[in-house]
Amino acid sequence: MLKKIRIGASIVFFTLITFYFIDFREVLPHRFHILEEIQFIPALLAVNLIILLAILLFTFLFGRIYCSSVCPMGVYQDIVAWFSKRFTGKKKKYTFSKAKNILRWSVLVVTFALFFAGFTTLLGLLDPYSAYGRMAVHLFKPVYMAGNNLLASIFTSFDNYTFYKVEITLLSVFSLIVAATTMLVIGYLAWKNGRTFCNTICPVGTILSIPARYSLFKVKIDTTKCNHCGACAKKCKASCIDSKNEKIDYTRCIDCFNCLGSCKQDALSFTARPMKTGHVRKEQEVDAGKRRFLTTALTTVATVPVAFAQEKAGVLSGRTSYTRKHPISPPGSISADHLLHHCTSCHLCVSKCPSGVLKPAFLEYGMGGVMQPRVYFEKGFCNYDCTICTEVCPNKALKPLSVDEKHRTQMGRVVFVEDLCIVLTDGTNCGACSEHCPTQAVKMEPYKDGLTIPVINQDICVGCGGCEFICPVRPYRAIYVEGNVVHQEAKIILEEKQEEIEIDSFGF
Repeated sequence: MLKKIRIGASIVFFTLITFYFIDFREVLPHRFHILEEIQFIPALLAVNLIILLAILLFTFLFGRIYCSSVCPMGVYQDIVAWFSKRFTGKKKKYTFSKAKNILRWSVLVVTFALFFAGFTTLLGLLDPYSAYGRMAVHLFKPVYMAGNNLLASIFTSFDNYTFYKVEITLLSVFSLIVAATTMLVIGYLAWKNGRTFCNTICPVGTILSIPARYSLFKVKIDTTKCNHCGACAKKCKASCIDSKNEKIDYTRCIDCFNCLGSCKQDALSFTARPMKTGHVRKEQEVDAGKRRFLTTALTTVATVPVAFAQEKAGVLSGRTSYTRKHPISPPGSISADHLLHHCTSCHLCVSKCPSGVLKPAFLEYGMGGVMQPRVYFEKGFCNYDCTICTEVCPNKALKPLSVDEKHRTQMGRVVFVEDLCIVLTDGTNCGACSEHCPTQAVKMEPYKDGLTIPVINQDICVGCGGCEFICPVRPYRAIYVEGNVVHQEAKIILEEKQEEIEIDSFGF
């Protein structure tokens, strides 16, 4: 019964979390982001004490049920292990192995030491929730969208428009490679040895192993019934049951309950009561093997910088080139530095952005900010009234903003390059940038020969990128947004209030 409950809970959590990541049609309402907020590392970085205390309390009571059913990466490993058993048949057996404590704790210490030193990338790579989120966004979502487009083609041929085609784009080559590598490596470990990642590399598993050791309810062995057949150890995906010595390593047990149904002697039970023993049992010894931890250097993909290609294109076209000095961090991020210390690159905001302007950064934020969200305006602009990314962020790397607060948040400031504007180069009117500016930070003023040219007011710009996106000049746009190092408060709200006061004073 316990195994069935665990499987049922795992399926529910895994399905909802996965679908929330890939759901581009917003079938699930945004309140389902609670599924992400109950993950351990996001709750830790968001200082969500209620969630943290709840996870620790449940671990103290029942062991690592979080790792068993709530963590999507844990369930992914179980799915892979299930398929491996089906392909290898009944010959698939696990064996007991000693805990690799030096490796586990070395990874944990190094990960958080680098995090506090400002290098968040390693924590983002090893956090099971964020790692799975990248897999969902970069691997599962394109497949889901392709299936949607196939259905759209079929249904529209019968004049049924229930489905509509969507554009499938490559968000980031680097993030795609990282996601694919993560899925293959962790999948391979799960195929061979079950929960190896959880009990050797995962920082969450290592942290929760402490309260799990002292949990109230545990899988216990009745030594008066045990005949040392080893059936339980062969079913243990965590490789934590030493049937010969009648011991269980509770720091690694993930409460899968596979062992309970395997024992024909009824010697195993999940209980808080002490089991009968036929002899005095010694405390479980800590693995003291002299294993050295080898740190793996992060490798980066050698790619041709886009800026270099653009510069060459600018030279060939005879147009002036420029370089954006500061990347544009998403609304609610406060600054790139705040993003660096809170974001683990789960890419939920990237997946949920309706305008598609959030994409994973490469080195724009530096090595510590690899894969964190950055605002791009090549294929869209940040909707003036949209706050979805700030609503769904589980880490509070993006602070929640109301629509009114979003209107006052200045991510960057507009910059006008007059030498590139077609009003000057081609002698023709345009005005597209002014038409798409929600704050009128870009206005058209008389130029010459009946032409009008953009004039900017950086103080009331919010950096939405409407002007940059719509500008027809290529390869370098004549108007673009320069990111703010720290987000500022735009003055447009103050001006609107002043206009309201003036209108009221005249009695209108």
